[in-house]
Amino acid sequence: MREDEDRRLEWTVVDSGVGPLFLAATGTGLVRVEFHGSERRIAPLAARLGAEPVRPAAGREVLLAEPVRQLAAYFAGRLRRFELPLDWRLIAGFNRLVLRELDRSVPYGSVVGYGTLAARVGQPGAAQAVGAAMGANPLPVVVPCHRVVERDGGIGGFGGGLEAKRILLALEGVLPEPLF
Repeated sequence: MREDEDRRLEWTVVDSGVGPLFLAATGTGLVRVEFHGSERRIAPLAARLGAEPVRPAAGREVLLAEPVRQLAAYFAGRLRRFELPLDWRLIAGFNRLVLRELDRSVPYGSVVGYGTLAARVGQPGAAQAVGAAMGANPLPVVVPCHRVVERDGGIGGFGGGLEAKRILLALEGVLPEPLF
């Protein structure tokens, strides 16, 4: 890939089963998914990445066409695993290690405890640090931090809000559908 392709930051806001999602991608891959999506998020992200933001017309996306298609299929119940190139540069160290393990080992329709995930990355006492990694996830839904729950059966926290986590877990058959 040419350097100028990676400096392009394509972005959009899409409707989803949990409200508007802000999406951004570089030539490397999907770099950001954010709940409560808003175009206000592009300037700080572009500055952080040193990239030129581009918002294509709907249906004219180059970098985001496949992420938009796969997210729509996921929320329609037709996709169980995202197959997308990801740009991991917004997360590093322990947090990246934990998120990659989560993405690799916790499939659709299942959950894992914070402590269990910590043990899987060789840090059995780091359940709270795993929680912090989930909160720092730049790619929620695609890298499924909603699948990480408390040891006692509680659903834990969630950056997109607990209602969004409940909706995602219900979509995957882990929780019953909300009554209202």
